[in-house]
Amino acid sequence: MPTWGLIVETTVGIGQRKRTETYVLAHMTGDREEAMAELERRAKVAQPEHPRTRRRRRLFRHGDGFLLVLDGSWESYSSRFTLAELLEDSDAPAPEPVPQPEDDPTERWLASEPLAGDGPGEADGAGGGTGAGAAPELDEDGIPVKPSWLGRTDIS
Repeated sequence: MPTWGLIVETTVGIGQRKRTETYVLAHMTGDREEAMAELERRAKVAQPEHPRTRRRRRLFRHGDGFLLVLDGSWESYSSRFTLAELLEDSDAPAPEPVPQPEDDPTERWLASEPLAGDGPGEADGAGGGTGAGAAPELDEDGIPVKPSWLGRTDIS
């Protein structure tokens, strides 16, 4: 089902500082007719900041939106309401990946081979490991309580 953006381009500022700014009023998921009805409702109740003294208000339907023209005492201001389908959003929350058994860190630790100095019968007794084939002790986050490198003699 498509996601629709309800967009307004409106005149802000006064005199020589007048400019157009664009805002996304809302996002809607559903069919186009529902989104268009919501956009029309918002266009009908819109109260832009300028002009402060209004002499005339006209709302036009145009293509995929509406054009609101407000005539003031000295100048006219406009707001264009547009319906557009959202194709991409760089700030949208990413869908969470479904965890796969091979992505589980606990599985990697349980399947790993014992390292040198990690088994019983070490000459210096520093290994103190859990033995060949036994799983290391893990905390609640799945992190080994004793690091696999602790007691290894083949590293410095």
